[in-house]
Amino acid sequence: MLLAHGIGGRQDLPIPFSAALAGAVLALLLSFAALGMLWTEPRLSGGPGGRPVFALRRNAVPPAFWRWAARLAGLVAAAYFCVGLLFGPDHPDNPTAGVFYALFWVGLVPLSLLFGPVWRYLNPLRTLHLLACAGLRRDPRAGLRALPEGLGYWPAAVGLAAFVWLELVAPGRATLPVISAWLAVYALAMLAGAVVYGSGWFDKGDAFEVYSDLIGRLAPLGRRPDGALAWRNPLDGMAGLRPAPGLTTVVIVLLGSTMYDSLSNAPVWVRFVQEGPLPAPVTGTAGLFAVIGLVLLAYLGATALAGRRGGGLPGATAGELAHSVVPIAVGYLVAHYFTLLVLEGQRTVSLLSDPLNTGADWLGTAGWEVAAAGLTPAGVAVLQVTVIVVGHLLGTVLAHDRALALFPRRTAVAGQVPLLLLMVVYTVTGLLLLFAA
Repeated sequence: MLLAHGIGGRQDLPIPFSAALAGAVLALLLSFAALGMLWTEPRLSGGPGGRPVFALRRNAVPPAFWRWAARLAGLVAAAYFCVGLLFGPDHPDNPTAGVFYALFWVGLVPLSLLFGPVWRYLNPLRTLHLLACAGLRRDPRAGLRALPEGLGYWPAAVGLAAFVWLELVAPGRATLPVISAWLAVYALAMLAGAVVYGSGWFDKGDAFEVYSDLIGRLAPLGRRPDGALAWRNPLDGMAGLRPAPGLTTVVIVLLGSTMYDSLSNAPVWVRFVQEGPLPAPVTGTAGLFAVIGLVLLAYLGATALAGRRGGGLPGATAGELAHSVVPIAVGYLVAHYFTLLVLEGQRTVSLLSDPLNTGADWLGTAGWEVAAAGLTPAGVAVLQVTVIVVGHLLGTVLAHDRALALFPRRTAVAGQVPLLLLMVVYTVTGLLLLFAA
């Protein structure tokens, strides 16, 4: 199976792991105290971008051109991917698994962090739906029925849960039959949803569009109402994410699945699975959803208590603060999969030149060799701790700003104490699991 966590470990840290753990907790506590004293009014507007990146010119290329260029690029890339998927040998040198799990799933993280929700424009399924509607002279936004308001992000939550199960648990998950079957079912479900509900289905129903959109809200680039690219405060972008049905589950699936990924590589879990009476996929499935469930229960309990202490509505607090979990999940994604993208990504690009394993060199990359790219075990270990701590600090800032808007000023800080404790628990648990091996 593909490399999961990378090449760093707790023994590679320049300081003792216990000191790194204590420093992470201390950073959270100090940031919470500083926010309580210095950040006394809501400051994050959640609005669109501000200063344009490029000055608007009369003869500028229209945004529609770039949108269609991205859509066509997505179609071409998907077609090339299908060459290896459908016609290549089921062999470790087939690039399909590397493209799907490394270049696509992990690669969307840095792309979205830099440029925003890129998969919305690259998504070949959305493009196929648009082209079909154009051929039939139908409005792509119009489906057979209106999209139910209560549906929200639930389809994306189910899709993400199905993907992380495939990535982390499914038997034969790197083989072509398993990947092709999963993708076929997923594509049919997404296209059927678009036919029934219109193109708006993809906004909250497509797991990968939602994944890219959530991460992309932390990008320094945003779009103004006139469509122009503009610089913005990344936290403003995340603050613009509003509560919706299923949103909490989506972000917890992202966070909980990375925690399970760490657990699944811990020696104690490996022994438990190997020596247990149940088949490994059954134990893995139960473990994956048990971890996600525990992370969800901890979040719901902390936000309900925060709502009661802060004087807000306990039932609404979980959805209002779900956006604060996104940077935490992003931190774990980067910590877990950075080296997978760098190392397995290089190997995959090399294999992409010969998707049929015939000795061809279609892209001119067949001779590439995997290079360390400056990575060292110590550097990776420090990066892992850093991005996890930064993710929690950003989550603390987002939660604090939203709490000031939700709760009366006199109880806003007290209401956040359960959230602070939750952040500490997530940080300690995440670092212990990440460095369990």
